[in-house]
Amino acid sequence: MTRLLHTGDTHLGYQQYHLPERRDDFLAAFQQVADDAVELGVDAVVHAGDLFHDRQPTLADIMGAISVLRTLDEADIPVLAIVGNHESKRGGQWLDLFEEMGLATRLGSEPIVLDEVGIYGLDFVPRSQREDYSYDFEEADVKTRLLVSHGLFEPFEHGDWDAREILAQSPVRFDALLLGDDHTPKKKRLSEPHDAWLTYCGSTERASASERDPRGYNLITTDEGTVDIRRRGLETRPFEFIDIELGPAEGTERVLERIAEHAIEDSVVIISLDGEGDSVMAADIESFADERGALVTRVNDRRELSDEQEVSVSFADPDQAVQERIQDLGLSEAAHELDETIRASKVADANVADVTERRVAELVQAGELTTNDRTTEAECSDTATVADGSAADTTEAQTDGQRSMGEYQ
Repeated sequence: MTRLLHTGDTHLGYQQYHLPERRDDFLAAFQQVADDAVELGVDAVVHAGDLFHDRQPTLADIMGAISVLRTLDEADIPVLAIVGNHESKRGGQWLDLFEEMGLATRLGSEPIVLDEVGIYGLDFVPRSQREDYSYDFEEADVKTRLLVSHGLFEPFEHGDWDAREILAQSPVRFDALLLGDDHTPKKKRLSEPHDAWLTYCGSTERASASERDPRGYNLITTDEGTVDIRRRGLETRPFEFIDIELGPAEGTERVLERIAEHAIEDSVVIISLDGEGDSVMAADIESFADERGALVTRVNDRRELSDEQEVSVSFADPDQAVQERIQDLGLSEAAHELDETIRASKVADANVADVTERRVAELVQAGELTTNDRTTEAECSDTATVADGSAADTTEAQTDGQRSMGEYQ
């Protein structure tokens, strides 16, 4: 029997709401994962990508990651990991540095074998590279084969890459795909092209106001070819979600009454307003919550939508607004490739303009970019700029998918 702790989307370095306390929270959650792994005595920790929130983490973020990895190394628990879209960069990856230090192993086409389990890796693959991707996984004489990958996979909702295609084209018959990128924990049993489990471990901290369900990780147990997936929770910074339907003539006073009903000290408070009530001043509400010890308060007044607005950006969750807008545009493959370059941090910031200009010229010459694509590409860039400048909890427009609320089923 082999037991693995499946985690991912730790997003170290994310200073959510521009608060250093939130940056510390993301590291503390990852440390909690490592401590649990030691206490549980697992055979390995599998990380499914996005260890860092950014491809250029600060020295403090790197040292924090090293500290957590050393916790596992001192307990002789190997860390097997892949590279996600947030941290991916040209050339060597941070994961390669940790491998050189003996603190982690980067998974790939050749399996890491633990007992009777072969563990493979597939780093995040941009849309533009998926059609011709070569699955060169090497076979191994094991009873269970697991693939660790990062991306939004069908048949889950909001997927843009069908996991069944990977299973069908792979020369290795995988029993389960251990996934990262979707911050909501999920699992599903496939029957074709053959029986296999798909599971997302979810993020270890809330990176978006839409992530209401508790944070945690998966425990994967394999025995004689069977795969068992169990969910374990983490104790993270409390988020207090207060949804208020304002009736006629109800306004700020009613909102303050509702806040007073909740214990909000040291919490992130997300207030969502709806209904026909009076207009409210977000600053007054935030000041009231601050006086009661809230770490930070965000007000999302869903009623503040003018007819002229084509794009609505929630102060509580601009990242989700950007993602929904991108989906509504109906981009072609070529435009999606440009979107990934501009918005998803695939190249160094200083090189984005040059890389985009060169790629647009190539696509136009090849006839792969239509007039509509050129228009929507600009809209993508504008949308990301709007979100980045309109709310305190956005450091970059993300491609992490919808992170929609959902139950672990």
